[in-house]
Amino acid sequence: MAHREILLLKPVENLGGEGDQVKVRAGYARNFLLPRQLAAPLTLANRKHVEALKKRRAEREASELTGAQELAKQISKISIAFAVKTGEGGKMFGAITAADLHEKLAAAGVTLDKRKVLLHTPVKALGKHEAKIKLHADVTVDIAFDVVSENPIVEPTAEAKPDEAKPATEKKSVKRTAKADTEPGA
Repeated sequence: MAHREILLLKPVENLGGEGDQVKVRAGYARNFLLPRQLAAPLTLANRKHVEALKKRRAEREASELTGAQELAKQISKISIAFAVKTGEGGKMFGAITAADLHEKLAAAGVTLDKRKVLLHTPVKALGKHEAKIKLHADVTVDIAFDVVSENPIVEPTAEAKPDEAKPATEKKSVKRTAKADTEPGA
């Protein structure tokens, strides 16, 4: 396959940041990166722009890091609790997902991308739980939240034993009668 060296003008996920010289497949460069102006062909003239791009990248990364650290401080001060409906024995109806956690954070005044909330499996039990929020490559915040019942928890009652007066043969005869009704000629 043909490869091509290009100069990234903007950060591209899983590829690199601005100012990076990367080798990609020719079709990816021609059809995706170049038309969207995410990259430029690597020429002598473009190589001179590398220093300016690297300087801009360092400034951008520094501002993103300070912003992520400030947001981490803001998130660490927030306490979140979910009131959920429960059935017998405190069994939850439904589950708490990362989207629910993102909604609570947004209601608390924190604006972030919902993909940054990392909750590996939906929470299906009452109690204290923890999730991670990845704000930056170097900044990750652990947020604790409580899941509580909105109605009082009722212990499950012992179910009444089925009526033992009916013999098992009676059930079989009912099945035979139902079968006899469906047979043609009966």
